[in-house]
Amino acid sequence: MRLGRPQRAGFSLAALAATTLAWGASVAFGTPPATPSRGTAAPVAGKAADCGEKCKAARDQQRQKQAALRRKNASQKRPNVILINTDDMNVSDLFVMRHTLALLGAHGTSFRNSYVSYPLCCPSRATQLTGQYAHNHGVLTDQRFTDLDSSNTLAVWLKRAKYRTAMVGKYLNGYGVVDPRQVPQGWKQWFGLTGGTEQKRYGFKLNENGKVHNYPRKPANYIDYVLGAKVNGLLKEWAPSPKPFFLYYNPNNPHGEKGTPIWSTRDPEPAPRYLGRLGDMPAPRPPNFDEPDVSDKPQQIREIPRLSDLDKADIDRRYRGRLESLLSVDDEIKKIVGLVRKYGDKRKTFFIFTSDNGLELGAHRIEFKDYLYEEGERVPLIIRGPGVPQNVSRDQLVANIDLAPTITAITGARPARVMDGIDLLPLTQDPNAGNNRTILFESFDIGSFGVRRGPWSYNVYSDGDDELYNLDDDPYQLHSRASDPGLASLKESLAAELERLRTCSGAACQ
Repeated sequence: MRLGRPQRAGFSLAALAATTLAWGASVAFGTPPATPSRGTAAPVAGKAADCGEKCKAARDQQRQKQAALRRKNASQKRPNVILINTDDMNVSDLFVMRHTLALLGAHGTSFRNSYVSYPLCCPSRATQLTGQYAHNHGVLTDQRFTDLDSSNTLAVWLKRAKYRTAMVGKYLNGYGVVDPRQVPQGWKQWFGLTGGTEQKRYGFKLNENGKVHNYPRKPANYIDYVLGAKVNGLLKEWAPSPKPFFLYYNPNNPHGEKGTPIWSTRDPEPAPRYLGRLGDMPAPRPPNFDEPDVSDKPQQIREIPRLSDLDKADIDRRYRGRLESLLSVDDEIKKIVGLVRKYGDKRKTFFIFTSDNGLELGAHRIEFKDYLYEEGERVPLIIRGPGVPQNVSRDQLVANIDLAPTITAITGARPARVMDGIDLLPLTQDPNAGNNRTILFESFDIGSFGVRRGPWSYNVYSDGDDELYNLDDDPYQLHSRASDPGLASLKESLAAELERLRTCSGAACQ
């Protein structure tokens, strides 16, 4: 189905509207059109009756097979880890993912103050794989996969610890442009979007363990269906075995789609079954949308013009495409949890759900990421697994530097880097643990650096401009208090902390 064609009608949003994000995101949808009847046939009389001895024998055989798998898995001593990482997903987008909320959120711990230290795809993913701030791992801008030392990453550490490792989906930006058949070190199974096609939904190329396969445009080849099939195949092979595994699943939704024409109704293009699900619903207009008065902001922000009507229409189509594209990711997460349960691995598997960064959709007039504001920095983070408290939320400041330390703590793998983050499992148990942290933010692209400590967010730009916000009082960052004389000592303290953290390493960052 091509973008720009008439939208499919008749989808109900009632279930989605009823499910809201644990930390307060909610959206009013109004009354959706009724779902059309699909002409379901009436049940055949007698279908519920005894199916006979042959049928009973088949059922008994299946039960015995499942019991044997569970007995075999009972000997597994180390847990599996499945890290699911969406692309450019805002924390407020999670409300549409009802399966993720029900299967992970309701059975795990959600972090309401989860951030990425550098809100840009490539540096953020490098941080996930190293546990380091960008100034330590060296990936300082996008499209720089080659700047990461791939011989010393989480995958290599886990492989040395005798874990089976797999990466499915989008890796670091720039991967495969020079050598589309390259498989980075540490990965036993590799299904990486390559050759500059990592943002396509159809017509993409996938490096499948060193062999590049092209997936032409047809409904069955929608990106989430193809990547989901690879994930499901791995789980069917690996979950029945007591040998532990690490799966890094990277769908490219809801990132914008490269080359989408301006006249299209969605960007990105959702799966065919979900195209049109949101109708003509506009993007939210929070108080900082197309911010009218930016006189308190740094010069870089003051130079951004107000949004035009075309800009706003583009933001609306992107918002609809983003949310609709997440519905197929949500379906795949349901399948993942279902397969893990089927093969008896649910009690031995940690699920971690997050995103590489968020996206500014008109906040402060910005239509990108990279900037050190809440919309680009704050991302969902849910951890479900053995011993993790269920259906609870935590308020501590955490960041993507904490993912690798958490995974190495879970698996017992030995990191070969000095990591800057901390293990998050103690924070899931104790809401007071880690309450005094300061998180560093870096954006080498725009020359901006900042810190978050308690409710205070402080950013400094390369030209000397700065901004200071109390997020408890001003969650939309509308009124900078950097020039408030009553906060001079606080600003001085935050500035000193920022200067220290900009070159920190290891325990000094924590």
